[in-house]
Amino acid sequence: MVNLIGTYECKVDAKGRLMVPSALKKQLAPMLQEGFVIKRAVFQNCLELYPMSEWNVLMKKMNGLNRFKKKNNDFIRRFTAGVKTVEVDANGRLLIPKDLTAFAGIDKEIVISSAINIVEIWDKEKYENAIEAASDDFGDLAEEVMGNEDMDGIS
Repeated sequence: MVNLIGTYECKVDAKGRLMVPSALKKQLAPMLQEGFVIKRAVFQNCLELYPMSEWNVLMKKMNGLNRFKKKNNDFIRRFTAGVKTVEVDANGRLLIPKDLTAFAGIDKEIVISSAINIVEIWDKEKYENAIEAASDDFGDLAEEVMGNEDMDGIS
């Protein structure tokens, strides 16, 4: 399993290319040959970058859904809308497709943030707004999500 670490501020050029920060590129090095999948996030107007190995694990789970249930088909269609494969080029750049750039409202300044096994790509202002909006109730959220007694050794 991939465990990525870090939040980075970057710029996107006029063609939608971003230079992958060297610290992140080192972490992604074992995955560069396989490539990545980039898609719209489910809950926020940001993008999610999956290493191909992580994407394949997720697709295996989704492939187990019963396709004779309309909700499952609707979910699969929405979840995979706009999905693209991408690669980091020889210069360390990643091209964000135009339709996904538009979805995330990415202009020039962005934030790349690790989210355990994937990377989120945000417009900088939207990222800061999302972090600020979540800060008020983060303690309550942390308690609800991580406060389970079954979580031995986590503090």
